[in-house]
Amino acid sequence: MPAELRVAGPRALLVARLDRAAGWAVLGIAPGMLHAYVLAEALIGLIGAGFLLRCALLGEWRWLRQGWVPFALAWWGWAVFCSLPGIGQGGGRSLVQALVVGRYLLLVAALERQVLADPAARRRLWAVLAACAAWIGASAVLQFATGRNLGGYPRWGDGELTGPFQKPRAGAPLARLLPVVLLPPIGRVLAGALAWWRIVAAAGLAALGLAAVVLIGQRMPVLLTVLGLVVAGAFLPRLRLPVAAALLLGAGLVAATAVVAPPTFYRLVTKFTTQMESFPESNYGQIAARAVAIAEDHPWTGRGFDGFRSGCAERRYWRGWHYASDPTDDGGGMLGCNLHPHNAYLQAVTDAGVPGLALYVAMVLAWGAPLMRGLWRRPAPLRVGLFASFVLAQWPLASSSSAFAIELGGLSFLLLGFGLAVARE
Repeated sequence: MPAELRVAGPRALLVARLDRAAGWAVLGIAPGMLHAYVLAEALIGLIGAGFLLRCALLGEWRWLRQGWVPFALAWWGWAVFCSLPGIGQGGGRSLVQALVVGRYLLLVAALERQVLADPAARRRLWAVLAACAAWIGASAVLQFATGRNLGGYPRWGDGELTGPFQKPRAGAPLARLLPVVLLPPIGRVLAGALAWWRIVAAAGLAALGLAAVVLIGQRMPVLLTVLGLVVAGAFLPRLRLPVAAALLLGAGLVAATAVVAPPTFYRLVTKFTTQMESFPESNYGQIAARAVAIAEDHPWTGRGFDGFRSGCAERRYWRGWHYASDPTDDGGGMLGCNLHPHNAYLQAVTDAGVPGLALYVAMVLAWGAPLMRGLWRRPAPLRVGLFASFVLAQWPLASSSSAFAIELGGLSFLLLGFGLAVARE
């Protein structure tokens, strides 16, 4: 018997109210991550606290020993340990940051087991995510056409479109959202008897999303969007021809930007090619080398949470890719500094050493197992889209913002909880 059916009276009423409140609160997280970080953080905290209260009322704590949760608790516990003053180098601030990461894990558990257990709640959340993706894409197109977005902001200095934001951060969230919001309608288009118009319509929807990311002009979101389409095509056979057509259209659009949007072509082709040809000397290469140097000097515990930011300015870590043969290679000096190492796995190893990296990988695999379970046999478009978004978030070769920053990391955890809830059903 479900735990919620074993209680009655005031406790049952309180549980019902907690469920209802959480079901509505989750709808504000994604919009908050776009424009109101404080709201998103408050809603995440309220959902987590409500979930714990619900578990206490029902006496239901078995979830702590099931599925991905033990792996996540092991990684989190080690990250907190490595951040303790005297072990980590970041002081009290590092410890507090490590502790509050637990809110994301609690959010995922709450979404999976309580908040999104109802199909109606999942449909409402999908509609909100679709609206967020449409908002980002439409704002970018408007800025491309008129030169400014609704806030009056022009292109960023290097030519990127900022979409609805002041700074160039539109591409990453849009790339994460597109598989989730596009695959269900594409699946419905392709559900009937196969016909040419269905293939054209599906390819058009996929190409529309890819085109928006291309016009934004951020390299990694474009590459990840392509990866998302490939993942979707791998699981959905009927989607393979539309995906191939969409990729051809996307390649044509990239080529056309040389004429219609030279700044976009410069970022996506010219600058990207130059960076790949001389990656060790590029900003990303210097940041990666700095992270490796920190990991080499602190292989067991890292520097504690946020260790890259707190340590990158120390000269003992100024070792570039050629340092072994050329001790003058300082990895760019201060240019090798940033708020984070631009990669979740490098962040894991600088925060908590090689054991922290191993536990992080185990946690990711523990998330991926239920997301992928049964997907080959019954590849429902929404499940495939949520799995594709997870792959984009955890792709080891991707450059990204901090894994736990609210504007993108928070979105990844929201989509992860959504995916686990759908997979659990």
